[in-house]
Amino acid sequence: MTAETLEEPERLLPPRPGRWCAATRVLVGFAAAWLLFTVAYVLFTGELWVWLLPGLVPPLAFGLCPLLVAIALAVPRLLRRRVPKAAFRLVLVLAVAALVAGAGRSGINVAALGGGEGAAPADAPTVVAWNTEYWDQTDDPDRFYAYLHAHPADVYLLQEYVDQVGADGARDADDLARLRAEFPGYHLVARGELLTLSRYPVLARPRVGPDRGLPDAAPYPEVFESAKVLRTDLQVGSSVLTVYNVHLPVQVDVTRNPLSRGFYSYVHARDGLRKAQLAGLAEDIAANPNPLLVAGDFNTSPAMGDLDDLRGTLVDAGRASSSLYPGSWPAAAPLWRLDWTLTTPGVRVHDYRFDDPAGLSDHDLQRTRISLAGGR
Repeated sequence: MTAETLEEPERLLPPRPGRWCAATRVLVGFAAAWLLFTVAYVLFTGELWVWLLPGLVPPLAFGLCPLLVAIALAVPRLLRRRVPKAAFRLVLVLAVAALVAGAGRSGINVAALGGGEGAAPADAPTVVAWNTEYWDQTDDPDRFYAYLHAHPADVYLLQEYVDQVGADGARDADDLARLRAEFPGYHLVARGELLTLSRYPVLARPRVGPDRGLPDAAPYPEVFESAKVLRTDLQVGSSVLTVYNVHLPVQVDVTRNPLSRGFYSYVHARDGLRKAQLAGLAEDIAANPNPLLVAGDFNTSPAMGDLDDLRGTLVDAGRASSSLYPGSWPAAAPLWRLDWTLTTPGVRVHDYRFDDPAGLSDHDLQRTRISLAGGR
């Protein structure tokens, strides 16, 4: 007998029942890895600075990935192959567990199914919040102001009222004269890169967070770095409404090499700056008896835990949105919601939506219609 003859019976043996093929093992491994990642992310986001990096993933991934894993179970059937029952059940359990664990980080706006606070009164204030992307420095100023007028509001909360930041630091946009001409009768409050325009009288503008420690004569670059929350108390009818104009520092410098130590040192430092601003905002809110509205560019997606405390204290205006997945950045394909409007229960939100910036910014514009129901 030859060697080929001896090997023949071995080749004819049937495959072992229940044996997992390579594709099945890969699918089970991915499902298990995604569940572990999701659980770890939910536990540590907002706590450990390094989790700012996986926080860059589009929030929708926490809903789509488990669904795609479950859908992948149908592929073998289409190819007329069988998935072992044990593997099928395991993958399904892992996918469902990941979906449940990450649902709160997916950015899905279930509240959109319930609607807002009903029709707004005729005198209900409209609040616009918008990151202008370095004001009109790279745009036609006339077109820029025409866009603002096309989105009329009683209160404008604008960020990046600043000349582009260069090697010599930030420079003031220095556009107050035109602002007064374009918005006669409005009260203007500017601090660093933050600008608030209000048709209502401004009663007070106390400093918030790190901005409190700056001397009155601090140079503009220092104010730019420290003043990321601008509070104004407005006289709205017989009530006082506090509005906070917010722009949290971005957490990642995309121009740095991700393989370098400087890349991660930057993320670590920015995490500290962000936490300092949020702590100052939370402290001020806790001591403020007025109904209030907080809006701006938080550079924080629904997947990230940085706003968990704030969102637990205040109410997301997104409950009045009609969008199941509201996004504001980048404007061309808004997969992330980085811009937020939050209120106390004493502020009714009748309408909330994002508007396209018409190429003037990479952030969509937030538009909110509110009315005051009373105190905090």
